[in-house]
Amino acid sequence: MTRAGGLAELFYRNPVRALVTAVRGRYGPRRAGLRQALNGKQETPRIAIDAMGGDHAPEEIVAGAVLAHRDGLGRMILVGDESRLAPLLAQHQAVELEVVHAPSAIAMDANPSQAVRGSDDTSLGVAIAMLRDGLADAVVSAGNSGAFLAIALIRLRTIPGIARPAIAVVFPGKKGPVILLDAGANVDCKPEWLAQFGLMGAAYAKAVLDIPNPKVGIISVGEERVKGNALTIEAARFLDATPLNFIGNLDGKDVLVNVADVCVTDGFVGNVMLKLAEGAASLIGEIIVGEIKGGGPVTMLGALLMRPALRKVRAKLNYDNYGGAPLLGLRGNCIVAHGRANRQAMRSAIRAAVAEVREDVVGRIAELVGGSELPATREA
Repeated sequence: MTRAGGLAELFYRNPVRALVTAVRGRYGPRRAGLRQALNGKQETPRIAIDAMGGDHAPEEIVAGAVLAHRDGLGRMILVGDESRLAPLLAQHQAVELEVVHAPSAIAMDANPSQAVRGSDDTSLGVAIAMLRDGLADAVVSAGNSGAFLAIALIRLRTIPGIARPAIAVVFPGKKGPVILLDAGANVDCKPEWLAQFGLMGAAYAKAVLDIPNPKVGIISVGEERVKGNALTIEAARFLDATPLNFIGNLDGKDVLVNVADVCVTDGFVGNVMLKLAEGAASLIGEIIVGEIKGGGPVTMLGALLMRPALRKVRAKLNYDNYGGAPLLGLRGNCIVAHGRANRQAMRSAIRAAVAEVREDVVGRIAELVGGSELPATREA
């Protein structure tokens, strides 16, 4: 029996208990999970898009939403200044897209704590409130990621058993996608948090990447279990106690060759790894282009013959094709897009949000966490 079917049966037997179960978030966003269970079908995903967040907002954000709409990914809801969004939709001949007016926006350099206090009428704050109130099934934002995390944590809260949400980034590995988390949400972590990150990453790998028994490893300075700092050694002990397929320590060189499917680390190390990978990919591309342009006729001919292969490599390494990173552990589907996201990256981020909704990632994380025996979470 599916989770939706189980909740519907529970509603028939004990409606009060079913309502409490749904509100606690074990079957997805509070009201949406109950509604979908009672209807017995998956509704069209409603994606609330922070149209004013990002370096290229609102133009590229709107263009990406239009592309996603024409792909048939779901119901796009643009949240932002209607006076600026309406002309853009008319320009794209997509006036049918819904706009929810929010008069202000959170600056990219705003302090997260200050952003929370003044977020009620901002595009990001309104979009998260829509998710909380069951008016949307997911939120996508390329805006201030610190503010996104802070507002979502307060308004949505975490799934029971999860202390802190984590940003999960999908890397293009040699044999397929690899998940790295945390990629920047928590620069200081406790060992049990890393174990929770492993559970969340494994749930995402199963649900969205279709990896039936994902291998989970922890980033350290060597493969031997005795290597690492106090955080990684104790976190490895906690991960051993979970039902996960935990394979132990990972070297940095192991990440992109699929030694593990889920790579766990704290947000400080994870963000450094992410930025290093972005910089390395960009540098390699520039070196190849420079060598081709600086070569002779033979080099140019060889490049011409290799163009199809080079295009495939570029597509595999292009961030725009991955788009956004899920903020896992919250009672709602949240996707963090890159601040420099263009329309293609936004389309990919929206696609990631739709996948998270359809595969009930929130419910799967709650199920996996509920079945583990992690120690009680200490106060942050």
